[in-house]
Amino acid sequence: MYSNQDFLSELLVEGGYITAEDLEAARGSLGSGQEVVDHLLSEGRVQEDQIAQAIADNAGTEFADLEHMPIMPDVFEAVPGDVAARFHAVPIADDGTYMTVAVADALNFEVLDSLPHVLNREVTIVSATPSAIAKALKDNYGVEEVEESQVESFKVIGSEGEEEAGGDDAPIIKMVSNMLMDAFKMRASDIHIEPLETSLRVRFRVDGKLVEVDNHPKRLIPAIVARIKVMSGTMSIAEKRLPQDGRIQMRIGGKEVDLRVSTVPSNHGESVVMRILDKTALMLGLPELGFFTDDQETFKQLIALPDGIILVTGPTGSGKTTTLYACLNYINKPDRKIITVEDPVEYQLSGINQVMVKSDIGMTFAAALRAMLRQAPNIIMVGEIRDAETANIAINASLTGHLVFSTLHTNDAPGSVARLADIGVQRFLIASAVRAIMAQRLLRGLCKNCKAPVELTESEMRMLHIDASQASQSDIMGPVGCEKCRDLGYKGRLGIFEIFKIDDEVRHAINENLSTPQLRKRAREMGMRTLREDGIRKILAGLTSAEEVIAVTMSDAD
Repeated sequence: MYSNQDFLSELLVEGGYITAEDLEAARGSLGSGQEVVDHLLSEGRVQEDQIAQAIADNAGTEFADLEHMPIMPDVFEAVPGDVAARFHAVPIADDGTYMTVAVADALNFEVLDSLPHVLNREVTIVSATPSAIAKALKDNYGVEEVEESQVESFKVIGSEGEEEAGGDDAPIIKMVSNMLMDAFKMRASDIHIEPLETSLRVRFRVDGKLVEVDNHPKRLIPAIVARIKVMSGTMSIAEKRLPQDGRIQMRIGGKEVDLRVSTVPSNHGESVVMRILDKTALMLGLPELGFFTDDQETFKQLIALPDGIILVTGPTGSGKTTTLYACLNYINKPDRKIITVEDPVEYQLSGINQVMVKSDIGMTFAAALRAMLRQAPNIIMVGEIRDAETANIAINASLTGHLVFSTLHTNDAPGSVARLADIGVQRFLIASAVRAIMAQRLLRGLCKNCKAPVELTESEMRMLHIDASQASQSDIMGPVGCEKCRDLGYKGRLGIFEIFKIDDEVRHAINENLSTPQLRKRAREMGMRTLREDGIRKILAGLTSAEEVIAVTMSDAD
Protein backbone atom coordinates (compact mmCIF):
# COMPACT_ATOMS: atom_id res chain seq x y z
CA MET A 1 0.00 0.00 0.00
CA TYR A 2 2.77 2.44 0.93
CA SER A 3 6.26 2.90 -0.55
CA ASN A 4 9.40 2.97 1.59
CA GLN A 5 7.73 1.27 4.55
CA ASP A 6 10.87 1.09 6.68
CA PHE A 7 11.33 4.86 6.33
CA LEU A 8 7.63 5.46 7.03
CA SER A 9 7.70 3.27 10.14
CA GLU A 10 10.57 5.38 11.50
CA LEU A 11 8.49 8.52 10.84
CA LEU A 12 5.62 7.03 12.86
CA VAL A 13 7.96 6.47 15.80
CA GLU A 14 9.46 9.98 15.51
CA GLY A 15 5.97 11.48 15.34
CA GLY A 16 4.86 9.66 18.48
CA TYR A 17 2.14 7.66 16.71
CA ILE A 18 3.72 4.36 17.79
CA THR A 19 6.55 3.41 20.15
CA ALA A 20 9.86 1.81 19.21
CA GLU A 21 8.63 -1.26 21.09
CA ASP A 22 5.47 -1.38 18.91
CA LEU A 23 7.64 -1.25 15.81
CA GLU A 24 9.98 -4.04 16.97
CA ALA A 25 7.00 -6.20 17.93
CA ALA A 26 5.41 -5.66 14.52
CA ARG A 27 8.63 -6.55 12.72
CA GLY A 28 8.89 -9.74 14.75
CA SER A 29 5.38 -10.89 13.84
CA LEU A 30 5.26 -10.14 10.10
CA GLY A 31 3.59 -12.72 7.93
CA SER A 32 5.05 -13.97 4.65
CA GLY A 33 5.30 -11.10 2.16
CA GLN A 34 3.76 -8.63 4.62
CA GLU A 35 5.11 -5.10 5.08
CA VAL A 36 5.54 -3.54 8.51
CA VAL A 37 3.27 -0.48 8.16
CA ASP A 38 0.49 -2.56 6.57
CA HIS A 39 0.81 -4.95 9.52
CA LEU A 40 0.61 -2.11 12.07
CA LEU A 41 -2.51 -0.86 10.29
CA SER A 42 -4.18 -4.27 10.20
CA GLU A 43 -3.45 -4.78 13.91
CA GLY A 44 -5.00 -1.42 14.78
CA ARG A 45 -1.78 -0.04 16.30
CA VAL A 46 -1.95 2.94 13.97
CA GLN A 47 -4.75 4.59 12.02
CA GLU A 48 -4.88 5.65 8.37
CA ASP A 49 -5.25 9.32 9.19
CA GLN A 50 -2.21 9.15 11.50
CA ILE A 51 -0.11 7.63 8.72
CA ALA A 52 -1.32 10.30 6.30
CA GLN A 53 -0.48 13.04 8.80
CA ALA A 54 3.02 11.59 9.39
CA ILE A 55 3.64 11.52 5.64
CA ALA A 56 2.31 15.07 5.26
CA ASP A 57 4.53 16.37 8.06
CA ASN A 58 7.64 14.78 6.60
CA ALA A 59 6.93 15.62 2.96
CA GLY A 60 6.01 19.22 3.79
CA THR A 61 2.49 18.87 2.38
CA GLU A 62 -0.97 19.63 3.75
CA PHE A 63 -3.31 16.88 4.97
CA ALA A 64 -6.64 16.87 3.11
CA ASP A 65 -9.75 15.33 4.67
CA LEU A 66 -11.51 14.36 1.43
CA GLU A 67 -14.65 13.10 3.17
CA HIS A 68 -15.47 16.60 4.43
CA MET A 69 -14.03 18.64 1.57
CA PRO A 70 -16.32 20.11 -1.10
CA ILE A 71 -14.84 19.57 -4.58
CA MET A 72 -16.27 21.12 -7.75
CA PRO A 73 -17.29 18.34 -10.20
CA ASP A 74 -15.52 19.95 -13.18
CA VAL A 75 -12.14 19.55 -11.43
CA PHE A 76 -12.25 15.80 -12.04
CA GLU A 77 -12.44 16.33 -15.80
CA ALA A 78 -8.83 17.60 -15.80
CA VAL A 79 -7.43 14.19 -14.82
CA PRO A 80 -8.35 11.05 -16.79
CA GLY A 81 -9.73 8.22 -14.68
CA ASP A 82 -7.00 5.75 -15.62
CA VAL A 83 -4.28 8.20 -14.57
CA ALA A 84 -6.08 8.94 -11.29
CA ALA A 85 -6.43 5.22 -10.57
CA ARG A 86 -2.83 4.39 -11.50
CA PHE A 87 -1.32 7.04 -9.24
CA HIS A 88 -3.98 6.76 -6.50
CA ALA A 89 -4.41 10.50 -6.99
CA VAL A 90 -7.50 12.71 -6.97
CA PRO A 91 -7.66 16.36 -8.16
CA ILE A 92 -9.32 18.60 -5.60
CA ALA A 93 -8.73 22.15 -6.92
CA ASP A 94 -7.54 23.96 -10.04
CA ASP A 95 -6.84 27.70 -10.16
CA GLY A 96 -5.77 27.66 -13.80
CA THR A 97 -2.07 27.70 -12.96
CA TYR A 98 -1.65 25.04 -10.28
CA MET A 99 -3.68 21.88 -9.93
CA THR A 100 -3.95 20.59 -6.37
CA VAL A 101 -3.91 16.80 -6.25
CA ALA A 102 -4.45 14.57 -3.22
CA VAL A 103 -2.33 11.41 -3.17
CA ALA A 104 -2.28 8.39 -0.90
CA ASP A 105 1.51 8.27 -0.61
CA ALA A 106 3.47 11.53 -0.82
CA LEU A 107 6.70 9.60 -0.21
CA ASN A 108 6.34 7.80 -3.55
CA PHE A 109 8.77 9.51 -5.96
CA GLU A 110 7.18 7.89 -9.00
CA VAL A 111 3.93 9.70 -8.23
CA LEU A 112 5.52 13.05 -7.28
CA ASP A 113 7.88 13.12 -10.25
CA SER A 114 5.57 11.73 -12.94
CA LEU A 115 2.28 13.52 -12.28
CA PRO A 116 3.39 16.97 -13.54
CA HIS A 117 4.72 15.36 -16.74
CA VAL A 118 1.65 13.19 -17.27
CA LEU A 119 -0.78 16.06 -16.71
CA ASN A 120 1.48 18.65 -18.36
CA ARG A 121 0.60 20.99 -15.49
CA GLU A 122 2.12 22.56 -12.40
CA VAL A 123 0.96 20.34 -9.56
CA THR A 124 0.64 20.96 -5.81
CA ILE A 125 0.54 17.74 -3.79
CA VAL A 126 -1.51 17.20 -0.61
CA SER A 127 -1.79 13.99 1.43
CA ALA A 128 -4.94 11.96 2.02
CA THR A 129 -5.77 8.50 3.36
CA PRO A 130 -5.82 5.56 0.91
CA SER A 131 -9.44 4.75 1.78
CA ALA A 132 -10.52 8.34 1.07
CA ILE A 133 -8.68 8.23 -2.26
CA ALA A 134 -10.32 4.90 -3.15
CA LYS A 135 -13.79 6.26 -2.31
CA ALA A 136 -13.20 9.42 -4.38
CA LEU A 137 -12.05 7.32 -7.34
CA LYS A 138 -15.17 5.19 -7.18
CA ASP A 139 -17.62 8.06 -6.57
CA ASN A 140 -16.23 10.44 -9.18
CA TYR A 141 -14.76 8.18 -11.85
CA GLY A 142 -16.74 5.02 -11.32
CA VAL A 143 -13.55 3.00 -11.36
CA GLU A 144 -11.78 0.78 -8.89
CA GLU A 145 -8.01 0.98 -8.45
CA VAL A 146 -6.30 -0.64 -11.45
CA GLU A 147 -3.07 -2.49 -11.99
CA GLU A 148 -0.26 -0.65 -13.78
CA SER A 149 -0.38 -3.12 -16.67
CA GLN A 150 -3.97 -2.09 -17.44
CA VAL A 151 -3.11 1.58 -17.85
CA GLU A 152 -2.39 3.08 -21.27
CA SER A 153 1.06 4.52 -21.85
CA PHE A 154 1.58 8.22 -21.30
CA LYS A 155 4.04 10.88 -22.42
CA VAL A 156 6.93 12.32 -20.46
CA ILE A 157 8.14 15.64 -21.82
CA GLY A 158 11.91 15.98 -21.85
CA SER A 159 14.22 18.61 -23.23
CA GLU A 160 14.48 16.81 -26.56
CA GLY A 161 10.79 16.17 -27.11
CA GLU A 162 8.53 13.34 -26.02
CA GLU A 163 9.58 10.03 -24.56
CA GLU A 164 7.17 7.13 -24.35
CA ALA A 165 6.81 5.80 -20.83
CA GLY A 166 4.33 3.04 -20.31
CA GLY A 167 4.04 -0.10 -18.24
CA ASP A 168 7.46 -1.32 -19.40
CA ASP A 169 9.15 1.82 -18.06
CA ALA A 170 7.40 1.88 -14.69
CA PRO A 171 9.95 -0.45 -13.04
CA ILE A 172 12.79 1.85 -14.20
CA ILE A 173 11.01 4.89 -12.78
CA LYS A 174 10.54 3.07 -9.48
CA MET A 175 14.14 1.83 -9.48
CA VAL A 176 15.57 5.33 -9.92
CA SER A 177 13.16 6.75 -7.32
CA ASN A 178 14.14 4.10 -4.79
CA MET A 179 17.81 4.74 -5.53
CA LEU A 180 17.39 8.42 -4.69
CA MET A 181 15.46 7.65 -1.50
CA ASP A 182 18.07 5.11 -0.38
CA ALA A 183 20.87 7.61 -1.01
CA PHE A 184 19.06 10.25 1.01
CA LYS A 185 18.40 7.84 3.90
CA MET A 186 22.09 6.85 3.96
CA ARG A 187 23.10 10.57 3.95
CA ALA A 188 25.11 10.05 0.77
CA SER A 189 26.83 13.05 -0.78
CA ASP A 190 26.77 11.60 -4.28
CA ILE A 191 25.54 8.65 -6.33
CA HIS A 192 27.79 6.87 -8.85
CA ILE A 193 26.11 4.82 -11.59
CA GLU A 194 28.90 3.02 -13.42
CA PRO A 195 28.57 0.72 -16.46
CA LEU A 196 31.00 -2.20 -16.24
CA GLU A 197 31.75 -4.93 -18.74
CA THR A 198 28.97 -7.26 -17.57
CA SER A 199 26.89 -5.23 -15.10
CA LEU A 200 25.81 -1.81 -13.86
CA ARG A 201 27.32 -0.86 -10.50
CA VAL A 202 25.70 1.65 -8.13
CA ARG A 203 27.79 3.20 -5.37
CA PHE A 204 27.02 5.89 -2.80
CA ARG A 205 29.61 8.15 -1.18
CA VAL A 206 28.76 8.15 2.52
CA ASP A 207 30.87 10.28 4.89
CA GLY A 208 33.54 10.50 2.20
CA LYS A 209 33.76 6.74 1.55
CA LEU A 210 32.35 4.95 -1.51
CA VAL A 211 29.99 2.10 -0.63
CA GLU A 212 28.69 -0.37 -3.24
CA VAL A 213 24.93 -0.70 -2.79
CA ASP A 214 23.66 -2.46 -5.90
CA ASN A 215 24.42 -4.29 -9.13
CA HIS A 216 21.99 -4.39 -12.05
CA PRO A 217 22.00 -6.15 -15.41
CA LYS A 218 23.97 -4.26 -18.04
CA ARG A 219 20.91 -4.08 -20.32
CA LEU A 220 19.31 -1.55 -17.94
CA ILE A 221 22.01 1.09 -18.52
CA PRO A 222 20.28 2.97 -21.40
CA ALA A 223 16.89 3.03 -19.63
CA ILE A 224 18.27 4.24 -16.28
CA VAL A 225 20.41 6.95 -17.90
CA ALA A 226 17.46 8.06 -20.06
CA ARG A 227 15.23 8.30 -16.98
CA ILE A 228 17.75 10.49 -15.16
CA LYS A 229 18.11 12.74 -18.21
CA VAL A 230 14.33 13.14 -18.44
CA MET A 231 14.18 14.10 -14.76
CA SER A 232 16.79 16.83 -15.35
CA GLY A 233 14.67 18.37 -18.11
CA THR A 234 17.70 19.86 -19.90
CA MET A 235 19.82 16.88 -20.96
CA SER A 236 19.55 15.26 -24.38
CA ILE A 237 18.46 11.64 -24.39
CA ALA A 238 19.70 11.22 -27.96
CA GLU A 239 23.24 12.49 -27.24
CA LYS A 240 25.35 9.66 -25.84
CA ARG A 241 28.77 10.56 -27.25
CA LEU A 242 29.48 13.78 -25.34
CA PRO A 243 29.56 14.67 -21.62
CA GLN A 244 26.46 16.46 -20.33
CA ASP A 245 25.53 18.32 -17.16
CA GLY A 246 22.10 18.87 -15.67
CA ARG A 247 20.21 19.54 -12.49
CA ILE A 248 17.28 17.87 -10.75
CA GLN A 249 15.26 19.66 -8.08
CA MET A 250 13.05 17.60 -5.84
CA ARG A 251 11.69 17.18 -2.34
CA ILE A 252 12.92 14.21 -0.31
CA GLY A 253 11.80 13.53 3.22
CA GLY A 254 10.38 17.04 3.56
CA LYS A 255 13.64 18.68 2.44
CA GLU A 256 14.41 20.63 -0.70
CA VAL A 257 17.23 18.79 -2.46
CA ASP A 258 19.17 19.62 -5.63
CA LEU A 259 21.01 16.96 -7.58
CA ARG A 260 23.82 18.01 -9.91
CA VAL A 261 23.95 15.44 -12.68
CA SER A 262 27.00 14.68 -14.80
CA THR A 263 27.23 12.06 -17.57
CA VAL A 264 30.42 10.90 -19.30
CA PRO A 265 30.66 8.33 -22.13
CA SER A 266 32.77 5.34 -21.12
CA ASN A 267 33.80 2.04 -22.74
CA HIS A 268 30.63 0.26 -21.64
CA GLY A 269 28.05 3.05 -21.70
CA GLU A 270 27.33 6.40 -20.08
CA SER A 271 28.62 6.83 -16.53
CA VAL A 272 26.45 9.03 -14.30
CA VAL A 273 27.32 10.88 -11.11
CA MET A 274 24.62 12.72 -9.16
CA ARG A 275 25.86 15.03 -6.43
CA ILE A 276 23.26 15.52 -3.71
CA LEU A 277 23.05 19.11 -2.48
CA ASP A 278 20.94 19.19 0.67
CA LYS A 279 19.79 22.79 1.15
CA THR A 280 19.59 22.31 4.92
CA ALA A 281 23.41 22.30 4.87
CA LEU A 282 23.10 26.05 4.28
CA MET A 283 21.85 26.43 7.83
CA LEU A 284 25.12 25.20 9.29
CA GLY A 285 26.64 27.53 11.81
CA LEU A 286 30.30 27.70 12.74
CA PRO A 287 29.95 25.22 15.65
CA GLU A 288 28.50 22.57 13.33
CA LEU A 289 31.64 22.70 11.19
CA GLY A 290 33.64 21.07 13.98
CA PHE A 291 35.42 24.06 15.54
CA PHE A 292 36.45 23.88 19.16
CA THR A 293 35.60 27.03 21.12
CA ASP A 294 39.04 28.65 20.87
CA ASP A 295 39.34 28.17 17.10
CA GLN A 296 35.75 29.30 16.63
CA GLU A 297 36.39 32.56 18.46
CA THR A 298 39.56 33.13 16.44
CA PHE A 299 37.72 32.52 13.18
CA LYS A 300 34.81 34.77 14.20
CA GLN A 301 37.27 37.62 14.80
CA LEU A 302 38.88 37.06 11.39
CA ILE A 303 35.65 37.05 9.37
CA ALA A 304 34.48 40.18 11.20
CA LEU A 305 37.41 42.20 9.77
CA PRO A 306 36.40 45.11 7.51
CA ASP A 307 38.80 44.24 4.68
CA GLY A 308 41.48 41.85 3.49
CA ILE A 309 41.45 38.32 2.08
CA ILE A 310 40.46 35.20 4.02
CA LEU A 311 41.51 32.00 2.21
CA VAL A 312 40.19 28.49 2.86
CA THR A 313 42.42 25.75 1.45
CA GLY A 314 42.38 22.01 0.97
CA PRO A 315 41.85 19.35 -1.68
CA THR A 316 38.57 18.70 -3.49
CA GLY A 317 35.95 17.36 -1.07
CA SER A 318 37.48 18.86 2.06
CA GLY A 319 34.43 21.04 2.81
CA LYS A 320 35.79 24.41 1.66
CA THR A 321 32.53 25.54 0.03
CA THR A 322 30.47 24.56 3.08
CA THR A 323 32.81 26.59 5.30
CA LEU A 324 32.51 29.64 3.04
CA TYR A 325 28.71 29.41 3.04
CA ALA A 326 28.71 29.11 6.84
CA CYS A 327 30.84 32.28 6.98
CA LEU A 328 28.48 34.16 4.67
CA ASN A 329 25.46 33.03 6.73
CA TYR A 330 27.15 34.30 9.88
CA ILE A 331 27.98 37.75 8.51
CA ASN A 332 24.92 38.20 6.26
CA LYS A 333 23.23 41.31 7.70
CA PRO A 334 20.79 43.78 6.10
CA ASP A 335 23.39 46.57 6.26
CA ARG A 336 25.96 44.62 4.20
CA LYS A 337 25.98 43.92 0.48
CA ILE A 338 27.45 40.50 -0.31
CA ILE A 339 28.20 39.27 -3.84
CA THR A 340 29.59 35.87 -4.81
CA VAL A 341 31.03 34.55 -8.05
CA GLU A 342 30.89 30.76 -8.29
CA ASP A 343 31.38 27.92 -10.78
CA PRO A 344 28.67 26.75 -10.50
CA VAL A 345 26.26 28.31 -7.98
CA GLU A 346 25.61 25.23 -5.87
CA TYR A 347 23.15 26.71 -3.36
CA GLN A 348 20.82 29.69 -3.46
CA LEU A 349 21.58 31.97 -0.51
CA SER A 350 18.84 34.30 0.68
CA GLY A 351 19.79 37.97 0.69
CA ILE A 352 23.05 37.43 -1.23
CA ASN A 353 23.75 38.31 -4.87
CA GLN A 354 25.22 35.26 -6.62
CA VAL A 355 26.89 35.27 -10.03
CA MET A 356 27.69 32.11 -12.00
CA VAL A 357 30.81 31.79 -14.14
CA LYS A 358 30.12 31.12 -17.84
CA SER A 359 33.51 30.90 -19.49
CA ASP A 360 32.08 30.08 -22.93
CA ILE A 361 30.62 33.58 -23.20
CA GLY A 362 33.51 35.37 -21.52
CA MET A 363 32.04 35.47 -18.01
CA THR A 364 35.20 34.25 -16.25
CA PHE A 365 36.04 34.65 -12.57
CA ALA A 366 38.13 37.72 -13.44
CA ALA A 367 35.43 39.32 -15.63
CA ALA A 368 32.72 38.68 -13.05
CA LEU A 369 34.93 40.04 -10.27
CA ARG A 370 35.58 43.27 -12.17
CA ALA A 371 31.85 43.76 -12.70
CA MET A 372 31.09 42.96 -9.05
CA LEU A 373 33.37 45.75 -7.85
CA ARG A 374 31.19 48.26 -9.70
CA GLN A 375 28.23 47.05 -7.63
CA ALA A 376 29.68 48.60 -4.44
CA PRO A 377 29.74 45.44 -2.31
CA ASN A 378 31.03 45.20 1.25
CA ILE A 379 31.90 41.52 1.06
CA ILE A 380 32.94 39.40 -1.93
CA MET A 381 33.25 35.63 -2.24
CA VAL A 382 35.26 34.21 -5.14
CA GLY A 383 34.62 30.49 -5.52
CA GLU A 384 38.24 29.73 -6.35
CA ILE A 385 41.42 31.63 -7.22
CA ARG A 386 42.79 29.84 -10.28
CA ASP A 387 44.99 32.35 -12.07
CA ALA A 388 47.02 35.52 -11.61
CA GLU A 389 44.35 37.79 -13.09
CA THR A 390 41.67 36.65 -10.63
CA ALA A 391 44.15 36.73 -7.72
CA ASN A 392 45.33 40.27 -8.45
CA ILE A 393 41.80 41.63 -8.84
CA ALA A 394 40.81 40.00 -5.53
CA ILE A 395 43.89 41.46 -3.83
CA ASN A 396 43.21 44.93 -5.22
CA ALA A 397 39.62 44.65 -4.01
CA SER A 398 40.81 43.77 -0.51
CA LEU A 399 43.25 46.69 -0.50
CA THR A 400 40.45 49.11 -1.42
CA GLY A 401 38.25 48.26 1.56
CA HIS A 402 36.49 45.00 0.67
CA LEU A 403 36.48 41.76 2.65
CA VAL A 404 37.18 38.92 0.22
CA PHE A 405 36.66 35.19 0.79
CA SER A 406 38.08 32.58 -1.55
CA THR A 407 39.59 29.09 -1.82
CA LEU A 408 42.84 27.57 -3.02
CA HIS A 409 43.91 23.99 -3.66
CA THR A 410 46.90 23.57 -1.34
CA ASN A 411 47.82 20.91 1.22
CA ASP A 412 48.38 23.25 4.16
CA ALA A 413 47.89 26.88 5.12
CA PRO A 414 51.48 28.21 4.83
CA GLY A 415 51.78 26.55 1.40
CA SER A 416 49.17 28.98 0.04
CA VAL A 417 51.74 31.79 0.06
CA ALA A 418 53.97 29.87 -2.37
CA ARG A 419 50.92 28.91 -4.44
CA LEU A 420 49.88 32.54 -4.89
CA ALA A 421 53.46 33.49 -5.74
CA ASP A 422 53.64 30.65 -8.29
CA ILE A 423 50.61 31.93 -10.19
CA GLY A 424 52.13 35.39 -10.43
CA VAL A 425 51.14 37.42 -7.37
CA GLN A 426 53.94 39.54 -5.93
CA ARG A 427 54.88 38.68 -2.36
CA PHE A 428 54.48 42.22 -1.00
CA LEU A 429 50.84 42.13 -2.22
CA ILE A 430 50.26 38.77 -0.53
CA ALA A 431 51.70 40.13 2.71
CA SER A 432 49.60 43.30 2.50
CA ALA A 433 46.25 41.78 1.53
CA VAL A 434 45.91 38.34 3.13
CA ARG A 435 44.59 38.40 6.69
CA ALA A 436 44.41 34.66 7.36
CA ILE A 437 44.61 31.28 5.65
CA MET A 438 42.74 28.25 6.98
CA ALA A 439 43.48 24.72 5.78
CA GLN A 440 40.91 22.05 6.53
CA ARG A 441 40.04 18.38 6.10
CA LEU A 442 36.96 16.32 6.86
CA LEU A 443 37.05 13.36 9.23
CA ARG A 444 34.40 10.74 9.85
CA GLY A 445 32.88 11.25 13.28
CA LEU A 446 32.25 8.29 15.58
CA CYS A 447 28.66 7.09 15.85
CA LYS A 448 27.30 8.58 19.08
CA ASN A 449 25.04 5.57 19.60
CA CYS A 450 27.67 2.84 19.64
CA LYS A 451 31.14 4.34 20.17
CA ALA A 452 33.02 2.73 23.04
CA PRO A 453 36.19 3.46 25.05
CA VAL A 454 39.39 2.04 23.55
CA GLU A 455 43.08 2.07 24.31
CA LEU A 456 45.49 3.41 21.74
CA THR A 457 48.15 1.08 20.43
CA GLU A 458 51.80 1.89 20.95
CA SER A 459 52.13 2.61 17.24
CA GLU A 460 49.20 5.08 17.29
CA MET A 461 50.55 6.84 20.38
CA ARG A 462 53.97 7.14 18.78
CA MET A 463 52.61 8.48 15.48
CA LEU A 464 50.32 10.97 17.21
CA HIS A 465 52.80 11.98 19.95
CA ILE A 466 50.31 11.12 22.69
CA ASP A 467 51.84 9.96 25.98
CA ALA A 468 50.29 7.40 28.32
CA SER A 469 49.32 9.94 31.01
CA GLN A 470 47.58 12.15 28.44
CA ALA A 471 45.67 9.16 27.06
CA SER A 472 44.58 7.98 30.52
CA GLN A 473 43.06 11.38 31.32
CA SER A 474 41.04 11.57 28.10
CA ASP A 475 37.84 10.07 26.68
CA ILE A 476 39.35 8.15 23.79
CA MET A 477 36.71 6.25 21.82
CA GLY A 478 36.68 3.85 18.90
CA PRO A 479 34.16 2.58 16.31
CA VAL A 480 31.89 -0.37 17.13
CA GLY A 481 29.00 -0.50 14.66
CA CYS A 482 25.24 -0.59 15.13
CA GLU A 483 22.00 -0.35 13.16
CA LYS A 484 22.01 3.45 13.23
CA CYS A 485 25.41 3.71 11.54
CA ARG A 486 24.91 0.61 9.35
CA ASP A 487 27.60 -1.24 11.29
CA LEU A 488 30.29 1.21 10.17
CA GLY A 489 31.01 2.73 13.58
CA TYR A 490 31.02 6.19 12.02
CA LYS A 491 28.19 8.61 11.31
CA GLY A 492 28.58 12.14 9.97
CA ARG A 493 31.70 14.20 9.45
CA LEU A 494 33.52 17.00 11.24
CA GLY A 495 36.32 19.31 10.25
CA ILE A 496 39.87 19.68 11.47
CA PHE A 497 41.48 23.06 10.94
CA GLU A 498 44.84 24.81 10.66
CA ILE A 499 44.45 28.58 11.12
CA PHE A 500 47.40 30.67 9.92
CA LYS A 501 46.99 34.31 10.97
CA ILE A 502 49.01 36.87 9.04
CA ASP A 503 50.38 39.41 11.52
CA ASP A 504 53.27 41.85 11.18
CA GLU A 505 55.91 39.21 11.92
CA VAL A 506 54.48 36.85 9.28
CA ARG A 507 54.24 39.69 6.76
CA HIS A 508 57.91 40.35 7.32
CA ALA A 509 58.66 36.64 6.80
CA ILE A 510 56.66 36.59 3.55
CA ASN A 511 58.52 39.64 2.26
CA GLU A 512 61.81 37.93 3.19
CA ASN A 513 60.85 35.20 0.69
CA LEU A 514 60.97 32.40 3.24
CA SER A 515 60.31 28.92 1.83
CA THR A 516 57.15 27.03 2.77
CA PRO A 517 58.92 24.80 5.38
CA GLN A 518 60.52 27.89 6.95
CA LEU A 519 57.20 29.75 6.93
CA ARG A 520 55.46 26.74 8.45
CA LYS A 521 58.09 26.54 11.19
CA ARG A 522 57.68 30.24 11.95
CA ALA A 523 53.90 29.86 12.06
CA ARG A 524 54.11 26.96 14.51
CA GLU A 525 56.49 28.94 16.73
CA MET A 526 53.82 31.64 16.84
CA GLY A 527 51.17 29.16 17.99
CA MET A 528 49.59 27.78 14.81
CA ARG A 529 48.02 24.38 15.48
CA THR A 530 48.46 21.91 12.60
CA LEU A 531 45.74 19.74 11.08
CA ARG A 532 47.07 16.65 12.87
CA GLU A 533 47.26 18.49 16.20
CA ASP A 534 43.64 19.61 15.85
CA GLY A 535 42.73 16.02 14.95
CA ILE A 536 44.50 14.78 18.10
CA ARG A 537 42.35 17.12 20.19
CA LYS A 538 39.26 15.54 18.64
CA ILE A 539 40.58 12.03 19.37
CA LEU A 540 41.10 12.97 23.03
CA ALA A 541 37.57 14.40 23.15
CA GLY A 542 36.11 11.12 21.84
CA LEU A 543 34.79 12.64 18.60
CA THR A 544 36.75 10.55 16.10
CA SER A 545 39.24 7.69 16.02
CA ALA A 546 43.04 7.64 15.93
CA GLU A 547 42.88 5.57 12.75
CA GLU A 548 40.83 8.24 11.01
CA VAL A 549 43.13 11.11 12.00
CA ILE A 550 46.26 9.22 10.95
CA ALA A 551 44.78 8.35 7.55
CA VAL A 552 43.54 11.87 6.77
CA THR A 553 46.64 13.73 8.03
CA MET A 554 49.34 11.39 6.77
CA SER A 555 51.03 14.24 4.86
CA ASP A 556 51.03 16.30 8.06
CA ALA A 557 53.15 13.82 10.02
CA ASP A 558 56.40 15.08 11.51
